[in-house]
Amino acid sequence: MKPYYLTTPIYYANDVPHIGHAYTTIAADVLARWKRLSGARVHFLTGTDEHGAKIAQAAGAAGQTPRAYLDRVVAKFQELWTRLTVTPDDFLRTSDARHIGVVQKIFEKLLKDGHIYLGSYEGWYCVPDETFWSESELKEGKCPTCGRTVERLKEESYFFKLSAFEAPLLAHFEKHPEFLQPKSRAPEIVQFVKMGLRDLSVSRTKVAWGVPVPSNPAHTVYVWFDALINYISALGYDPAAPGALYKEFWPADLHLVGKEIFRFHAVIWPAMLLALGVPLPRTVFAHGWWTVDGEKMSKSRGNVVDPHRMADEFGVDAFRYFLLREVPFGADGDFSAKALLGRYNAELANALGNLLNRVLNLLEKNFDSALLPAGTGDLLPENADWARAYNDALDRTVFHEALDVAFGLVNRANKYAEDTAPWKLVKTDAPRTHAVLTEMARVLKVAAVTLHPFMPTVTEEMWRQLGEPRPLGAEAARALAGGKIQFDPGQKIRKGNPLFPRKEAPKP
Repeated sequence: MKPYYLTTPIYYANDVPHIGHAYTTIAADVLARWKRLSGARVHFLTGTDEHGAKIAQAAGAAGQTPRAYLDRVVAKFQELWTRLTVTPDDFLRTSDARHIGVVQKIFEKLLKDGHIYLGSYEGWYCVPDETFWSESELKEGKCPTCGRTVERLKEESYFFKLSAFEAPLLAHFEKHPEFLQPKSRAPEIVQFVKMGLRDLSVSRTKVAWGVPVPSNPAHTVYVWFDALINYISALGYDPAAPGALYKEFWPADLHLVGKEIFRFHAVIWPAMLLALGVPLPRTVFAHGWWTVDGEKMSKSRGNVVDPHRMADEFGVDAFRYFLLREVPFGADGDFSAKALLGRYNAELANALGNLLNRVLNLLEKNFDSALLPAGTGDLLPENADWARAYNDALDRTVFHEALDVAFGLVNRANKYAEDTAPWKLVKTDAPRTHAVLTEMARVLKVAAVTLHPFMPTVTEEMWRQLGEPRPLGAEAARALAGGKIQFDPGQKIRKGNPLFPRKEAPKP
């Protein structure tokens, strides 16, 4: 199986981690876990963006050097990923020497090859977003992204010849329709390029905290030009001698980003790669934003969703599940604790948790906790339609459809329980009852595999309660390939605590 490389953005280190960061990173983690279960060698990258004027200002206000200040604040992201059971293969900080060296080599190569030139820049600049804007792009004289005041700057600057890549980018978009995803966002990027690209200012003389330009140390590399390079610096890219990880994993299979930074990843980044003669990623996917109870999330409104709090209230697995179940990935969504509670009780507690408890209780009471090697075949016939549908949904980054497959089987098993009534059937036909219960246990085994990327902790407990003797990961590849779902002769279930105890809404 081909190696698989996927990335999140490197998050701005001075942010307070919130639901938006969690959303992108959990989505990437689900894909990474799915690919690993399928047998692929995976490289999953995330990290932090640590250069620019804002970081230097914050460090100064704290009386610390930028690096010392960042060592403390970056830990917030690393702690959150550990809490949310996110499993990156690499965490890159743009202040790391391994990244800085690659940025400098790339800058000097593009300068030597004529893709970067020295000039002067005058225009409007948003310090919080580290972004230059033209007069026509401003909204009521303010930053079109964050709405804050912009500054008029004039300084000597190096420029990247972005304008030279209009035609090559449009040609790539046409030849590779999978590059811009979801398809609903592609026209925005295509139209932006067709309107004409301006050369991009890629250095600063008034920002000391950044990557120095080796041939002209009075300049530091523009933070966005610097940050985008992380996707190959993390793999040990070198224009002269690319490293082993780069050779194995590049081009990236998937860059996951928020829609607010789609242009950077879909226009500037591929233009940089074209200038380097480096293959472009297979797909850049821009997901939507979350509102909270119908309102835009913001610090001033006090409605920023804290992932730690949601994990405390509902459990990490339920929070991960909800984020990718509630809305189609790519669309905007509205977050509410009420909606999370509703899905928790209806789908996780009632449908999945109760099915497991019912099957295990009946097996323990009537069959000495033993499973048969095979069930009736009524729910999981030998064709592998469910496996094909599940894999296809995740391959298309349509998480809710993959969950539809898993819960479609769970719901069928619950209906099967009502139709066969094994608690009654056992009184007249014990052998048939044993096969019926084993068939539902087969569905639960599939549910553990298919839900594992979304809910890694609770599905390991499901696997244990089903009495599986081998690790879930060792069995998953065969199951996801549509292999036969069965149990070992004499295998016994090991009933434990309920996976999802019902929760009550807090009293007003």
